[in-house]
Amino acid sequence: MAEKQHLYLVDGSAYIFRAYHRLPPLTNPEGTPVGAVYGYSTMLWKLADDLDKADGPTHLAVVLDKSSHSFRNDLYPDYKAHRPDPPEDLVPQFPLIRDATRAFSLPMIEEPDVEADDMIASYAIAATKKGWDVTIVSSDKDLMQLIGQCADEDLEPGVETGGCIDMLDTMKDARIGREEVEEKFGVPPELLGDVLALMGDSVDNIPGIYGVGPKTASKLINDNGSLAAALDAAPDMKKSKLKERLLEGRESAELSRVLVELKKDCGLPIALEDMKLDGIAPEPLAEFLELHGFNSLLKRLEAGSGSPGRTTNLEGRNRADTEGAAASPGGNVQPLPDMPDVDRSAYETVQTMERLQEWIARAQAAHRVAVDTETSDLDCMVCDLVGISLALGPNDACYIPLAHLNEDGGGSDMFANPPQQVGKAQALAALKPLLESDAVLKIGQNIKYDINVLARNGIDIAPIDDTMVMSFDLDAGRSLDGIGGGHGMDELAERHLGHTCLKYKDVCGTGKKAIPFGEVPLGKATEYAAEDADVTWRLHMHLARRMPMEGAARIYQRVDRPLIPVVAAMERHGIKVDRAELSRLSETFAEEIGRLEKEIHAEAGQEFTIGSPKQLGEVLFDTLGYKGGKKGKSGQHSTDQSVLERLDKEGAPIATKVLEYRQLSKLKSTYTDALQAAINENTGRVHTSYSLVGAQTGRLSSTDPNLQNIPIRTEIGRQIRKAFVPDEGNVLLAADYSQIELRLAAHMADVETLKEAFASGEDIHSRTAKEMYGEVTRDSRAAAKTINFAILYGISRWGLAGRLGVEADEAQDMIDTYFQRFPGIQKYIVRTLETVREKGYSETLFGRKTWFPRISAKNPNERAGSERAAINAPIQGTSADIIKRAMARMNPALDDAGLGHVRMLLQVHDELVFELPKGDVEAASPVIERVMAEAALPAVELDVPLGIEIGHGPSWDDAH
Repeated sequence: MAEKQHLYLVDGSAYIFRAYHRLPPLTNPEGTPVGAVYGYSTMLWKLADDLDKADGPTHLAVVLDKSSHSFRNDLYPDYKAHRPDPPEDLVPQFPLIRDATRAFSLPMIEEPDVEADDMIASYAIAATKKGWDVTIVSSDKDLMQLIGQCADEDLEPGVETGGCIDMLDTMKDARIGREEVEEKFGVPPELLGDVLALMGDSVDNIPGIYGVGPKTASKLINDNGSLAAALDAAPDMKKSKLKERLLEGRESAELSRVLVELKKDCGLPIALEDMKLDGIAPEPLAEFLELHGFNSLLKRLEAGSGSPGRTTNLEGRNRADTEGAAASPGGNVQPLPDMPDVDRSAYETVQTMERLQEWIARAQAAHRVAVDTETSDLDCMVCDLVGISLALGPNDACYIPLAHLNEDGGGSDMFANPPQQVGKAQALAALKPLLESDAVLKIGQNIKYDINVLARNGIDIAPIDDTMVMSFDLDAGRSLDGIGGGHGMDELAERHLGHTCLKYKDVCGTGKKAIPFGEVPLGKATEYAAEDADVTWRLHMHLARRMPMEGAARIYQRVDRPLIPVVAAMERHGIKVDRAELSRLSETFAEEIGRLEKEIHAEAGQEFTIGSPKQLGEVLFDTLGYKGGKKGKSGQHSTDQSVLERLDKEGAPIATKVLEYRQLSKLKSTYTDALQAAINENTGRVHTSYSLVGAQTGRLSSTDPNLQNIPIRTEIGRQIRKAFVPDEGNVLLAADYSQIELRLAAHMADVETLKEAFASGEDIHSRTAKEMYGEVTRDSRAAAKTINFAILYGISRWGLAGRLGVEADEAQDMIDTYFQRFPGIQKYIVRTLETVREKGYSETLFGRKTWFPRISAKNPNERAGSERAAINAPIQGTSADIIKRAMARMNPALDDAGLGHVRMLLQVHDELVFELPKGDVEAASPVIERVMAEAALPAVELDVPLGIEIGHGPSWDDAH
């Protein structure tokens, strides 16, 4: 039987815009913008590489839009009328993207006056009639109408069985079939066009029927069987808004149905047979990559690793041409240590104590080992340990299963056949001396997770290195190799190793068919788990070489690395919350929300969905006639916070109530409801997760739940903080740096008047008010406080005007006066921006780099945003470094004072929260204050003292 043919049709137009928005502005050696071209090339590269490893295509083509006109514009002139013109710097990249497609030796289809979707549909239907299967590489909902179609008539001569169509969403790495379409839209693909016709589409300006959303549309089609039947049934419906809309909008829906229908009989400019994949010729691709300066991709092509032409290796080209240069905003180009390609078949499954002891002995002798844990859950506080992987070098890795349920996978029922594996307790007892040995470095990727998992199993893993944190300290804010600026393993492996890792869903599946890792067959589990350790070992070799050469070792060794086990311990201990108090607050908030909803509807003179920006905008600006209701690109009025605050100041009572409604709704859903659900059933406490790489400036971020955004200054926020309580007999103690960023600004900008004020304990906002206004009043001090902080964030005249409620010219006068009184601040801002433009990064007093690849962007909004962030980053980053140093030093200092039982629970911006017996407050307070006040020493000696405010009480709120 002949090989089954499989055609892949790539929605190239979608790729272009994804690539453009994914990357910062880049230019080639000639100065032409190429950011989207680079992103497009890397996406094609990854697609080809993924398909090469999987059951790939026999035929493939890229389909692009050639023009903005199609038959739909003739039917409905307003079709796509509201779509904005492409960005100015994207326009010159369109021809280069076509060049990139040709460089990959891929067929490219684009026809005048025909949309790419229609070409894809026509080719897909034609291919299925030849008996070929078709995969559409896209996530476009319009193309989902084709999914699951299998040709069963009009087959070509000699074809017995027609082919079928599915979809591949490369951004989510997900296959989309009939089941996924039904789950998303509530109808099978063949009825999706009817649903889309009812819904309409604001992006393409397809009208649909006003007020009919996805759920209503799918219900109508399911109840009636088709669009026509649903419209025909409308006259007999009970009187309702929906009936009125269906009757009034019938013509609009029928037009929309024609507009969303895919044209399936377009002419085929390239024969299907001519789309056959015969490998990608290396020379045209190399020439293209070299021409545009895409050196990292060129290096991968030459190495024949992780590339479309995986077996190619260009002769006679000197790799040194693309290696060895210093790091730059464009990305790391330090040479990668010579290592073989990843070979998953080389990994070992360790199933006996004898083999485990041999691995342990080798790791002890090597003095370094990469470690990774496999668990039953992403939450390290509730998960079970399923297995551990180790790596001692490239492809020298193993997986130690500890709790797998079936030799060949397939579930955990009574007929399961558990595999041979070392007993969990026995294995952990054998591993404990290795993992706790001071003589062996343990390397992990996000090792904080593994620290917590192993700690719950009686192992205190140390000393450690973390490749995720090392990457962050090298490249925070920098987008590299077109892959993005993230620090997850998959991104780092792609960026630095040219390798695509197995993904969790590749071995465990997704959705209803997903299985726990403990039910994965051992062979597949070993490939996945051991690869994680192998890749971590390789990344460590690469990143550890870069650290001293690029000046990142200082911040890593002095600030971030010592903090990892400290933060892990804080997460494990958690903090107690009063469930009854949270429940009471949720009920109170619900009552207030209900009251506000009625009052808002009364102000509007009608009922509407307050949470809908579209409906709220129509009420505010169309119905009630408030001024300033500008519409955005979507055609909707903006109703964001700033708009509502402006209307509130102008005396619009409905805006005041909507602001309060939004705040209460957010607090209820995000905190009072969510915190109850987050209480760990075993500990009775909430265990947040801190990220050391979540904020570009180095600040810790908190998730699951986020405890850092609870409002501080509002009465409602204080009520929520009252629900955070200690165990019986204890109190909570809060220690807060006072105005630390202003103190650092005085030091870093060398502003004598501010340094004197801090040294003498003078109120800094009063001093600023006196300098600017000549007198200190309540109003002048409040304005000075706003200006003090706003200037450090590089605020514009309009931003300051909005905060102070003055005209822009008056705000500019205030900024000018401020700089006259404190010229050091203006010099600091100018100097900082000049340095960032020259080097591409800012730096804290402790050497933390934050990269700003958009600091010279042509887009003024992007450039201004980068400039504001660059002004503040050294100050905010230094503040973050100081509190991190205090945290790392806190437990040893408390231990030395005989207060080892005092627990550090939370870090929230400039504040640390502790739990301790009430009787120890007097002894612990001076220790905590001293550690925080001296945290910068001896690395940095500040010209200003660091002020610390300490309070304690029976709740977090009472501690302030």
